[in-house]
Amino acid sequence: MRKAILLFLLIPLCSFGNFWGKTGHRVTGHIAQNHLTGKAKRALNDLLDGHSLAFVSNYADEIKADRSYSKFSAWHYVNYPLGMKYVDSEKSKYGDIVTAIEECTKVVKNKNNSRADRVFHLKMLVHLIGDLHQPMHASRAEDKGGNDIQVQWFGQGSNLHKVWDKDLIVSYGMTYTEMATELDRGVSRKERKRIQEGTIYDWVDESHEICATLYESAEVGEKLGYRYTYDHNDLLFEQLQKGGLRLAKVLNDLFS
Repeated sequence: MRKAILLFLLIPLCSFGNFWGKTGHRVTGHIAQNHLTGKAKRALNDLLDGHSLAFVSNYADEIKADRSYSKFSAWHYVNYPLGMKYVDSEKSKYGDIVTAIEECTKVVKNKNNSRADRVFHLKMLVHLIGDLHQPMHASRAEDKGGNDIQVQWFGQGSNLHKVWDKDLIVSYGMTYTEMATELDRGVSRKERKRIQEGTIYDWVDESHEICATLYESAEVGEKLGYRYTYDHNDLLFEQLQKGGLRLAKVLNDLFS
């Protein structure tokens, strides 16, 4: 376990953290489940042995302690300079969240691949679409995606990355089903289609632009609490909702 963690930390440009936390990923999975086509539902039911998207949504984090999966650590994020587009950025030799999503989609789509490979990459894909919408996963390298920006969260030590991975969601105090139900309530078909527009490249740049504003939201050592939640919960909910609806779009297209 210790060796696996050390190996993970040695990978350059790493934005390590809790990756939307378990609750956040289950929220996106639960929302996506509600917007699948019949064809996608049948394909997913077969590949996931009847399990829901929420059930498998944290798989990519659960395997991190296993050294045999250490090469996938860089798949959870991308770092490039603020104000730049992803397509114009220098790419990491270890891969990133965009290339990982493309790889997962390619493997799952090809029915000539083994069932085991398709299932593995499907579980990874579900998780990575969630990570893509956590803005600090499309951030800058010099502070490891906000991990080096130490803050206080209701009097406890934290950092800007962790605030957005976990602290905001946990502080709200809802279960993933409660939060997913609320975020999916009353979304019109027109609004859903608007959210689902674009490509992975558009979505990563969108998160990257949001990330730039979040760097302005806190200073090193700042004591964050209720005021921060008042100012940022709406953005948190919006990103979770987008992640769920866009995950449904990706899967529906994949199994069309």
